Amino acid sequence: MSYFPSIDKIQYEGTDTKNMFAFRHYNPDEVVMGKKMKDHLRFAIAYWHTMTQDGSDPFGNPVNQRPWFGETPMETAKNRVEAFFEICEKLGAEYFCFHDVDIAPEGDSLEEFFANVDEITDLIKEKMDQTGIKLLWNTANMFSNPRFVNGAASTNNAEVYAIAAAQVKKGLDISKKLGGENYVFWGGREGYETLLNTNMKLEQDNIARLFKMAIAYGEKIGHKPQFLLEPKPKEPSKHQYDFDAATTMAFIQRYGLEGDFKLNLEANHATLAGHTFEHEIAVARCYDSLGSLDANQGDVLLGWDTDEFPTNVMDVTLAMYEVLENGGIAPGGINFDSKVRRSAFEPEDLFLAHIAGMDTFARGLKNAAKLKEDRFFDDLKEERYASFNEGLGEKIMKDEEDLESLYDYAVSHEDPVLKSSHIEYVKNILNDYL
Repeated sequence: MSYFPSIDKIQYEGTDTKNMFAFRHYNPDEVVMGKKMKDHLRFAIAYWHTMTQDGSDPFGNPVNQRPWFGETPMETAKNRVEAFFEICEKLGAEYFCFHDVDIAPEGDSLEEFFANVDEITDLIKEKMDQTGIKLLWNTANMFSNPRFVNGAASTNNAEVYAIAAAQVKKGLDISKKLGGENYVFWGGREGYETLLNTNMKLEQDNIARLFKMAIAYGEKIGHKPQFLLEPKPKEPSKHQYDFDAATTMAFIQRYGLEGDFKLNLEANHATLAGHTFEHEIAVARCYDSLGSLDANQGDVLLGWDTDEFPTNVMDVTLAMYEVLENGGIAPGGINFDSKVRRSAFEPEDLFLAHIAGMDTFARGLKNAAKLKEDRFFDDLKEERYASFNEGLGEKIMKDEEDLESLYDYAVSHEDPVLKSSHIEYVKNILNDYL
């Protein structure tokens, strides 16, 4: 059966179209800088927000109207698989992502949960084989269940740690079964509320232990996806260990994980950390660790993780410029970790929201490509750092100088402009330096 009989496959119709259910900028086969647009963007649909998010918030009950609820949780889970792949096909999205608890009910025991996961992933694999849609990444939800109140890998309870490890093992088994290209860890409760009762080193050591177990198990079963860590500074923990890209890279390097782990970066998480999305991507790129992106945006008037569909073309342009500077994002992709607003409760709104997000990223890609082709930012940077291309600067870049030689140079060659005490004179002249 069709869950969306009134929705046809979404087509590219250009900027003049009046059809709400059409792309204005996303033309998947359009070639941008020598590569098809769909291969630049590698769009993925998030199972959690698309299929399980119910429209509730801290102040209101669920409002979303969804046609896939059955008589039992497992019947609902099976219906969701059918509806989800219909959405992916009609949007033309070639990838998807999920948490384990998104796809199957937890039941009354870990054993029952894993059996449910096996049954549902059998159905998912059938749909993948039928449609050609691929798994960008999966992950284990180790933050919603009450057992994770004090964290998963960072827990103070060894029994809980074992359950977290079991979910990761099952997650990697699923990843192999479905041909997952990446595997994500998001430390939703890997943090602390107060240092007064927290052994930070023990907790971080244990997190690293679990990651190394995951690497070893992947090698054992002959499946090695790109492992990804997703930074977020707060929510739900007051202070989470993977605060931002730089903090997470420090953790990765501290524990020798840089050969196996890269970063999955989310726009709204960057905002919560006091950064821009392009800043976080640039940091990851500097470490050669840009893995994948969660596409969304926050609200400047709200200070929490609103996970809105991305519609800010300027922000997305700058983010896509960094992706192009990175040479692309594969084997990662752009996953819409976004949810419709509470007032967008009808099933068809899921399509309109994704169309807006996909069009925004397509337009951002085209803008970024034009900036690259025009060398707009390249020329600005080359001019700004021109002093390091010759003379003293060139010697510094070649490591031909040391503190003593630079001391001698600075004393004997001090620029009169830079030592002038006449403030206005300095202000005017420094314009040539800045």
